[in-house]
Amino acid sequence: MLTAHLANYITEHKKTFVNQVLNLRTRHVTLVLEEIFQSQNASAVIRTCECMGLQDVHIIENEVKYAINRRVLKGSYKWVDLIKYRTREKKGTEICFAELKHRGYTILVTDPSPDGKSIYDIPVDKKLAIVMGNELHGTSAYALAHADEKVHIPMYGFTESLNISVSAALCLQAVLPRLRQSDISWQLTDDEKNFIRLQWYRKMVRRCEIIEREFLKTIQG
Repeated sequence: MLTAHLANYITEHKKTFVNQVLNLRTRHVTLVLEEIFQSQNASAVIRTCECMGLQDVHIIENEVKYAINRRVLKGSYKWVDLIKYRTREKKGTEICFAELKHRGYTILVTDPSPDGKSIYDIPVDKKLAIVMGNELHGTSAYALAHADEKVHIPMYGFTESLNISVSAALCLQAVLPRLRQSDISWQLTDDEKNFIRLQWYRKMVRRCEIIEREFLKTIQG
């Protein structure tokens, strides 16, 4: 009922666009950022994830707290779910991995060493969580030890690694087109779409809190 009421304040063009985006959203693939030092790098990855249709981005903050860089994000953070892991015991990676396992994800940790699989050779039939490490040390020893697979992007030059936002884009481009061309149920459920649609409508409607409060008063008598 609330979603339908807020829809009265949104143009038909925007509502159609919301439905188009929701139909292409996925949680079958997610991305994990572990201890990214520079906010512009993490923000660039989040922007890439939103553009490519991911709904969730997991952010591990053992030592470094992520700060939104609005100039880089261009508003993209409003349309994705940022799930953060930060504890006093600095066990964010451990908690994140446990949560991903609980949700049924196969955990892929990126590492430039060639002993892992190429990201292009990873099957897409199972849910995938791609873990990106920080700019200096890469992924942590814990992440490498507890991953289901270690993956790399094939390199053909002298330099062994790419910028993290470029790496994230290439990893997603390696799996998402194959996923969308498959017969796997990769889209959001109807319940997920309905929940997210309401959250997005709330962000689109000016003075939403006032409108919502007045509407709830009317239906409560």
